[in-house]
Amino acid sequence: MHQLHEGHDMAHAYTPGLEIKRATTVRKVRRLPIKGDITVKTGDAVNHSDIVARTQIQGDPHVVKASYLLKCEPDEITGYMMKKIGDPVQKDEVIAQFIGFFGLLKNIVTSPVDGHIEEISTVSGQVIVREKPIPVEVDAYVPGKIVEILPREGVIIETTGAFIQGIFGVGGETHGELIMVALSPEEMLTVDRVKPEHKGKIIVGGSLVTGDALQKAASTGVKGIVVGGIENADLRTLVGYDIGVAITGYENIGLTLVVTEGFGKMTMSRKTFSLLGDFEGRIAHINGETQIRAGVIRPEIIIPEDRVAAEAGESRKHVGGMAKGTLVRVIRDPHFGKIATVVGLPPELQKTESESLVRVVEIELEDGGKAFVPRANVEIIEE
Repeated sequence: MHQLHEGHDMAHAYTPGLEIKRATTVRKVRRLPIKGDITVKTGDAVNHSDIVARTQIQGDPHVVKASYLLKCEPDEITGYMMKKIGDPVQKDEVIAQFIGFFGLLKNIVTSPVDGHIEEISTVSGQVIVREKPIPVEVDAYVPGKIVEILPREGVIIETTGAFIQGIFGVGGETHGELIMVALSPEEMLTVDRVKPEHKGKIIVGGSLVTGDALQKAASTGVKGIVVGGIENADLRTLVGYDIGVAITGYENIGLTLVVTEGFGKMTMSRKTFSLLGDFEGRIAHINGETQIRAGVIRPEIIIPEDRVAAEAGESRKHVGGMAKGTLVRVIRDPHFGKIATVVGLPPELQKTESESLVRVVEIELEDGGKAFVPRANVEIIEE
């Protein structure tokens, strides 16, 4: 349970923040899956496509039953090998052969893949062919400056610009020009709003993206969609299966989707919609990766710019707490996804429908309605 910190004048409840900032400093860790080489140094300026680290993942091994194919004893195979350990081989290339009875009998062994000979066993009579290593490169993702090197692992990149976190997303890292296709945060992103000229762009809708609009966007070549809400059935159709609680962001769906409010028709926060509109025509970098358990990861939109975050008077992270006037988003039913303002922080515990006693917060919704919700059921929207 979140801890309540009360003073003489104001109560604060420390709650996970959902950041929506016009100008801030963002640090991104770019890490290799296994140890490798770093291609930049501290202080270097990088573009989003610059490679900052690279490595190689060992190829898969393939076991060839050489003595069986040659019809010889295991300890005899070295006499029939045409390749030795370490030699490169190509798929279907002959690596061993036995010729008998004046050439009338011929048994051959070929390589199943491109790669190299890793092992020749006179005990098992098997030959192991290892596929070629798979090169892995990590790019910068966002333009910025290298502020730290993680030896043989990766780098930390710092950039300044607008930073918006969504509540859910699918699809990986991408970038493109930001285009507003909705005229208001209430307007739905329907199929007629998706145009051929949106190929390679990141388009912004309002309250809901329809299933047919998603399909058209993917087939058109739209790189990303930012929208308030999505129907669960349309999400299932898009990815091909039910999304569970595992990490998203690795779906091969042709585009990246960032949902800012929740499931169903959810009016996008006016603050978010206005901020995105201010940056229309700029290059945005988005990532749909989401994890809602064991180390929360939120989908994100980063719009780099040259001016320093301090111009907007903002720090990297709000370190205060929830108080009267704090802007929050409700993350549980019955007001899931709605934006509200804190109007009261009752110090006494209150009983919920499940009969448990919790601390609550009194909120005022955008439509003027008021409600009491558990403090753990809201996220601070940092300004």
